[in-house]
Amino acid sequence: MTILEAWAAFFRAAAENLDLFGLIGLGFGFATGLMPRRRLILLSSAACSACFSLHFFRLGSPTGMAMNLIGVVQCFLAAQFVTERGRPAWLDVVFAGTFLLATVLTLMTWNGLPSVFAGVATLVSTAARLQGSPQTMRLLLISSGLGWAIHNVLVGSVCGLTCDCLGLISFTLALLREHGANRRLAASLA
Repeated sequence: MTILEAWAAFFRAAAENLDLFGLIGLGFGFATGLMPRRRLILLSSAACSACFSLHFFRLGSPTGMAMNLIGVVQCFLAAQFVTERGRPAWLDVVFAGTFLLATVLTLMTWNGLPSVFAGVATLVSTAARLQGSPQTMRLLLISSGLGWAIHNVLVGSVCGLTCDCLGLISFTLALLREHGANRRLAASLA
């Protein structure tokens, strides 16, 4: 097999897993990491999760679909009720419920290792969405993105894996951007 034939075989295999929902989700996923404020991060993430729930349904990954649907709900709640000053006590109860729901749905939709990584990534994302600080949220979402990347390799989601890789890059760039801005501010105050 020549290199050209190998690339052609790769692209044929990848094309089977490309769909409109995955491609749109990919766009939202990359944009999410670049958003400057936590509310925008959460709203863009909700749109990304909605698209990927449909993408994973199509690929036959019920755990991935369920975890993304939980993510949509969590993102909207966190965008509305979590601030840097805190969050209402009832929201902790709701998020604990979604945490338990994620655990139950992971077991109910069990698909082996893909379910493990989708479930763990969702639990880390749950913690991220409760953060008032955009920087802390980004760090946790990077950790979650690593879990989703492994899930997406296992289920063959080219869109999902690409989105995870771009998300990891964009969240890292946003972390570095904020770190540089904080250093410049500290230097100007000194």
